Amino acid sequence: QVHLVESGGGSVQAGGSLRLSCAASGEAVTAYCMLWFRQAPGQEREAIATINSDDQTTYVDSVKGRFTISQIKSERILYLQMNNLKPEDTAMYYCTLGPRLYGGRCHTSPHLQNYWGQGTQVTVSS
Repeated sequence: QVHLVESGGGSVQAGGSLRLSCAASGEAVTAYCMLWFRQAPGQEREAIATINSDDQTTYVDSVKGRFTISQIKSERILYLQMNNLKPEDTAMYYCTLGPRLYGGRCHTSPHLQNYWGQGTQVTVSS
């Protein structure tokens, strides 16, 4: 079992920054993917950033250049640095732990993640 706990959400004005954290505890996994999902009201959960156990990262176009996913593996902490926030970034943000596929790719389907955190709310006002 793995337990994930997010923190760092809050309310900011457009153009501001936030850094989300996700602390993992429990069973250690050597080959993995960790993702940040977000879900806005009335919308489906969307994977916005992934990082695998080799620190390879991917981003959806809507956050590319503004958000940075990173991890400190020795401390089992995942980060999401969010800069130049926009009102459309308002959502509940979740971290997940999922399987690492052949070639280092990560599943981005919410149904295929193994573990979820409880989420942290990000609200961006215009």
